[in-house]
Amino acid sequence: MSPAVAGRLPTRPRGCGTELAHPRPAGRDQYTISEVAEHTGLSAHTLRWYERIGLMPHVDRTHTGQRRFSNRDLDWLSLVTKLRLTGMPVADMVRYAELVRGGEHTFAEREDLLTAHREDVRQRIAELQSTLDVLDYKIDIYADARRASERF
Repeated sequence: MSPAVAGRLPTRPRGCGTELAHPRPAGRDQYTISEVAEHTGLSAHTLRWYERIGLMPHVDRTHTGQRRFSNRDLDWLSLVTKLRLTGMPVADMVRYAELVRGGEHTFAEREDLLTAHREDVRQRIAELQSTLDVLDYKIDIYADARRASERF
């Protein structure tokens, strides 16, 4: 039985939108686009693009039209950044965002999307590990040859 079924929530892994690269100012929940860009490392252009393509949920605006991001927006951007680092295609991230906005009845589809992507990530990790093994082997050959030549 899964922890969620047993009445407990699954433990949240490191990097699941709870840690921050830079601590947020205490007591604040409104950030300008430049503050979010500095905090996330994403450009203002990228943040606007994410909003335009539907990857970002609705971002509040001031009476003058300036974007005001919330802590929840920063948490979402943290997840999006991690998905991007795993190589998830933007179209899949947008689909995931649509499903999240769709509510609880989309849980199964969200799980399927993330499960399929997890398998892709695992396959890429295996490929990278194989490549790393080849690099280690070649480096060892050169290190052994260099040590042997230094003895003469």
